[in-house]
Amino acid sequence: MEFHEIANIFPLMDGPEFTALVEDIRTNGLLDPIITHDGKIIDGRNRYRACVEAGVAPRFEVWKQNGKGLTAWVISKNLHRRHLTSSQRAACALDFLPWLEKEAAERKRVLSGSWAHDTETTTLEMDEVVEIFPQPQDKAREIAAELFGTNDRYVQDAKAIQERRPDLIEKVKTGELTIPQAKRELVREDVNKSVQLPTEKYRVIYADPPWKYGNTMPDYFTTQADHYPLMNIEDLCALDIPSIIDDNAVLFLWVTSPILEDAFAVIRSWGFKYKASFVWDKVKHNMGHYNSVRHEFLLVCVRGSCQPDVQKLFDSVIREERTEHSKKPEKFREIIDTIYPYGKRIELFARERHDGWNGFGNQLS
Repeated sequence: MEFHEIANIFPLMDGPEFTALVEDIRTNGLLDPIITHDGKIIDGRNRYRACVEAGVAPRFEVWKQNGKGLTAWVISKNLHRRHLTSSQRAACALDFLPWLEKEAAERKRVLSGSWAHDTETTTLEMDEVVEIFPQPQDKAREIAAELFGTNDRYVQDAKAIQERRPDLIEKVKTGELTIPQAKRELVREDVNKSVQLPTEKYRVIYADPPWKYGNTMPDYFTTQADHYPLMNIEDLCALDIPSIIDDNAVLFLWVTSPILEDAFAVIRSWGFKYKASFVWDKVKHNMGHYNSVRHEFLLVCVRGSCQPDVQKLFDSVIREERTEHSKKPEKFREIIDTIYPYGKRIELFARERHDGWNGFGNQLS
């Protein structure tokens, strides 16, 4: 039996959820009838499929209007019965947008009274059009978001994702991805198209990212953007660093106090776990928002199993006076080379070349 176009907006059950429905109907029979309109199922697609699989004869009833238009009734039924996330609702609302756009002309005819003279067949009943389009100024996206119980921004994001990667929006609809996760996937594609990472695998990674601070920019970094291009947290997370690191690897990551918390998102996205830290005492003070800042952190992070090759413990606080902007003391590279003498090594966002290290960065000479 055919499914109605409106009902097909919603994803079908699958996996354990559908298996449980089949077993329930096989054991208890079909409790709720399958509702049809114009010979097509508008409610009960999953029950119908489960009946077929369970070998139980389906029971049908014809939809009767009870003060609510067909479209609004189908949407309401599905949203109340299915546990859809806000992202899934937005993806379903997106599929409903063509209906709204198609009915825009009908809305105008209804509101102007001219529809009475129009013999063209419409896809919605006139009372439905009035119900869905109560105000001429209403926007289709806003109406769809309201009908599906999600927010307008999510529907807008879903539309942008669909235009570029229809496969991603299908994953959102089934619950495999959320809208934010799909957006991050697109960001990752954009970033990695513009950044040509090496193709080799590395065991030791040393990184001093060009952090973009936003509202957390400390006073002493007000001219940071004058020195090199900056990257926000989302773009840094999107870099495909996991593709260039060994299964067992170590990352030494520079970060300042204002964005210490944000750095952990980058660490996780690159496939590492935080283990320890070094503190660079710069000696000279800089004005900060909450204290007089004279230090930076070098976070030690590990992927897999990668403890130091040489069991020599350096002091966690290194006191060395700072020099030019953002330049880190070579003492830290010496520490890394001492405790991790084995394996290929790379410095990300490097500004200079060093023996024994591959470098990656747009400032390399």
